[in-house]
Amino acid sequence: MASPTRSRNDSSAKTSEARKPSAKLWGVAMGGAAVVTAAGVIVSLVTGDPPAPGSTASAPTRSAPQASGGGIREVHGVPIGHPHTPSGAKAAAANYATVSGSSSFLTDKDARHHAVSVMAARHTAKAAVKKADHAAAEAASALRGDKSKVSAKKAIARTGVLSAHLLGFDAHGAMVRLWTTTVRGSTAGHATPRTGFQSVTITLTWESNDWKLKSRSGATGLVVPIDAKQSSNVTSDFSDYVPAAAQDPVLSGSARQNGFPAPYGHDERGARAAAVSAAMLYGDPRFFTDEDWRHRMLTATAAPSVLHSVTSDTDSTARLVMENRGVGADGKTVDGSELITRTAALATRSISHSDRAASIELWTASVGGVAGKDETQRPQIAFLRMTVDLVWEDGTWKTTAVTPSEPLVPSPPAMQEADPADSFADVGGAGNAPATA
Repeated sequence: MASPTRSRNDSSAKTSEARKPSAKLWGVAMGGAAVVTAAGVIVSLVTGDPPAPGSTASAPTRSAPQASGGGIREVHGVPIGHPHTPSGAKAAAANYATVSGSSSFLTDKDARHHAVSVMAARHTAKAAVKKADHAAAEAASALRGDKSKVSAKKAIARTGVLSAHLLGFDAHGAMVRLWTTTVRGSTAGHATPRTGFQSVTITLTWESNDWKLKSRSGATGLVVPIDAKQSSNVTSDFSDYVPAAAQDPVLSGSARQNGFPAPYGHDERGARAAAVSAAMLYGDPRFFTDEDWRHRMLTATAAPSVLHSVTSDTDSTARLVMENRGVGADGKTVDGSELITRTAALATRSISHSDRAASIELWTASVGGVAGKDETQRPQIAFLRMTVDLVWEDGTWKTTAVTPSEPLVPSPPAMQEADPADSFADVGGAGNAPATA
């Protein structure tokens, strides 16, 4: 295992140094660090100079209703207004899983019941409340860490959606299977928050012009080993991600005709959403395997001032990773094994924001590897902090730089062995990609 994480003061100094204009930015797959470390490839990308800092903004309190990226609003902390599309159903399922795993939902009965009243379909609300109360009671032991009681202000409860597969969809309903990673614990005491993996099946119904929660079931999901180069952080390192300091990501599922995210609101929430989508898109396997998709994605998300340089660098990076992994244009090796890469945002923090520029820190979970018989290439997960710098151009937020800082790594799942490499084929491919923000 790697040496223990440096102190937060040292980490901040390193981050500031990394964000100088001459610094190399973005590990391969823009958050897919697991791909880099597992392959033994050290590649980074330059996406341009960070914008001038704007006014510092703290995380706003979630109240009803607020505008968000992609036309999404929030009522009682629950995103509403999802599109009546397959991507909208994926986004609703992901948002409901994230809300149901949040600190406020698990520690505050009133907040939980209000949230359920927004999420649940009319005829399922009563049963949903009972199920939510039971889940909160079960989560208490994880959220208190090694203390005797849960401290809601110090609780760490974050959920990242790594894949989303539509099991069924029509105009009236949808069923979505999510593969998620959760981090739960407390910044009180000495027990490092622990990660877990779940397979969550969410059934939705189209009601009152939105996707509503009809039922939910969960089980242990595919267990990914934490990248051996990342050691668990100490408890105090997680203090930037307690409820008052950071927000959960909100996915919208809204897209332009080209399939990439719709324009974001000209506000801090829009900037957060754009940062989340950028991380997810750069962590998509098509980033490596499909040059046309990669170029169109960059045109849609990167600022014009950096587009040429980042396109050149990402082309080189994609070729290098494909060669290292032995992957062809179809995303598979000669024996049919499939490249698996995913990046999920666990939380967002606004570092600065103005009308012209924004800087958003993401806490991410990135999975990378190959699903096949070769266990040495089994997918691994890496937990990274990334600062996404953006500018307001062409009526939306565009990225100019993404800077990795010190990892923020939870403890691995207790008493759970990682799944074999070939089992991860079920979460690969474009069809399992989550909706973007």
